[in-house]
Amino acid sequence: MFKGSIVALVTPFHDDGKLDEERLRFLINWHIKNKTDAILICGTTGESATLTYAEHKRVISIAVEEAKGKFPVIAGAGSNSTHESLELASYAKEVKADAILVITPYYNKPTQEGLYQHYSLIAKRINLPLIIYNVPSRTGINILPTTVAKLYKEHKNIVGIKEASGSLDQITQLMSLVDRKFILFSGSDEITLPILSVGGRGVVSVLANIMPRQTHNLVHKFLEGDWEEAKRLQLGLYELIKALFMETNPIPVKTALGLMGMITPKLRLPLCEMNEASKLKLEEVLKKYKLL
Repeated sequence: MFKGSIVALVTPFHDDGKLDEERLRFLINWHIKNKTDAILICGTTGESATLTYAEHKRVISIAVEEAKGKFPVIAGAGSNSTHESLELASYAKEVKADAILVITPYYNKPTQEGLYQHYSLIAKRINLPLIIYNVPSRTGINILPTTVAKLYKEHKNIVGIKEASGSLDQITQLMSLVDRKFILFSGSDEITLPILSVGGRGVVSVLANIMPRQTHNLVHKFLEGDWEEAKRLQLGLYELIKALFMETNPIPVKTALGLMGMITPKLRLPLCEMNEASKLKLEEVLKKYKLL
């Protein structure tokens, strides 16, 4: 159902901090034209943590409206409160998003049983494809392969995972516990190719915000069997990928989009502007990749 390059889309703001709906629509259509296979909105890169519920829902509705069936819309519907996650997931279903991405609840550090009950309840209540999002470096909690496999086997609408643990051992273990229908997405641009090699279908990508065609090509070359070209692309993009994580995501990628003239690179506190030394280094890398 989902494969390829899924952009973890930034959320553009005006200088006064308000949602920039015009630039959001522009970005979505730009990705449609540039081979992005699907979009994830209101994720970590979309600064979901500082969106109000009204803004969160507005971004979802705009994305669905602009996509118009041209590519799938995956709506971020995560929270550290199961009740709040249900509210966002319910709205995503109401406006006809294609799937929901649900991050492991952050800060309160649930047990594996708590994670199981959290996802089970959402899957039972909301009849949409559900993709688990595992990013322990952000949330402080790691959902284990056995928990994911149990959820997948018990709920038909839990279809896969965005894996950003960085542990290829853990990811390989997970893929040994599920069947071939399970959808594995890389959540880390720097190891997309290794994740594809153990059964991944694609990447939920920060890089795709600025290099959508190349990210699409990397995944599709691998899926088509052209492994040498996929390797060349992965290695060739490595320096740029690392530059996009010099500071906390999405600070560098929004800065890059601002330098490219795509958006006003406004961030919401507690995220702040990139420091000058890092910004100069980022500019050098963008020029190397002919993005400036």
